[in-house]
Amino acid sequence: MIEDALFSRALRTAIVAVGLVLSPLAVALEAGSPAPDLDLQNADGAPTLKQLRGKVVYLDFWASWCAPCKNSFPWMNELQAKFGPQGFKVIAVHLDANGDDRKKFLASVPANFDIAADPTGAVAKRYQVKGMPSSVLIDRDGKVLLQHVGFNEHARQRLETAIQSALEKRL
Repeated sequence: MIEDALFSRALRTAIVAVGLVLSPLAVALEAGSPAPDLDLQNADGAPTLKQLRGKVVYLDFWASWCAPCKNSFPWMNELQAKFGPQGFKVIAVHLDANGDDRKKFLASVPANFDIAADPTGAVAKRYQVKGMPSSVLIDRDGKVLLQHVGFNEHARQRLETAIQSALEKRL
């Protein structure tokens, strides 16, 4: 029974991942292009990009089954605490269809930033998400600065440098 549930979850994850990669709705996000609007389930009060104009936004796509996501959450907590007063905002978008999976993940890895839901993957398609976690750094006027897939120490350093640089620029 447990093996069937795990297989079913793995199959569902694989189907979502293939759908995200092969989706005809996915449009490459180039640096300097406007970030697509967010149409998320904001049950947790996550703001829209329009509401965040004037802030640097780190948009992170994650799922409860993603091991690197567990490592990235403490770092994103640090980022929000360190750079929030300078006009920085982390929004983490979960792609879990099952809200219980999200709740279990967040119980073990708390988030001190906004969490939004994209259970159908529609926003992830617009952002051309190819893996977990995937992140997009958006500047103060709503333009894409960079996209990144995965999380490790090297990525952490590179992303933090890009965030600091974006925060130094004013509208």
